[in-house]
Amino acid sequence: MDYKDIIKKVKPEMEKSLQFLERELQKIRTSRVSPSLIEDIEVECFGQKFPLKQLAAISVGESRELIIQPWDKSYIESIEKALSKSGPSGSAVVDKDIIRLSFPALSEDYRKDLIKKVCDLGEAVRQTVRKWREKAWDEIQDKTREGEIREDDKFRAKKELQDLIDEYNDKIEKLVEAKKEEILE
Repeated sequence: MDYKDIIKKVKPEMEKSLQFLERELQKIRTSRVSPSLIEDIEVECFGQKFPLKQLAAISVGESRELIIQPWDKSYIESIEKALSKSGPSGSAVVDKDIIRLSFPALSEDYRKDLIKKVCDLGEAVRQTVRKWREKAWDEIQDKTREGEIREDDKFRAKKELQDLIDEYNDKIEKLVEAKKEEILE
């Protein structure tokens, strides 16, 4: 086994971590609302739980308003109940066959809390990436001790692994900074 194979094994895991961060950041509210804020809210219908996106079309109305148009009128009550339980801080109003979810403007304190949450999320993903680096490095050291990887290759592997970590940390930092800018807009 070559050290490059070990590095190739952890790269998809790091990519998954980055994709997780992207999805979670989409769920954090900024001054502009987005359907991703509520699309995964669990709604109980017919004795089962469904994500809201399976029961309704979600679109952006005015700047701080989401419009939820259920596929079936019988879902309205269940959706409204789910939004009041676990929805973000918005007020839901039923308007005939649709639900309008209005959000207040972001206060300065709330913006600071959101930025802290974004930073914490970024740090958690960095820790996951570091965990994968450690796992790969441990495997490379084990293979070196067993004689499957040469000592020269071990140090090349360490440099390549660190370059990969730096690349992912840069991507994480860019995502976090972009989200912080959106929140401050």
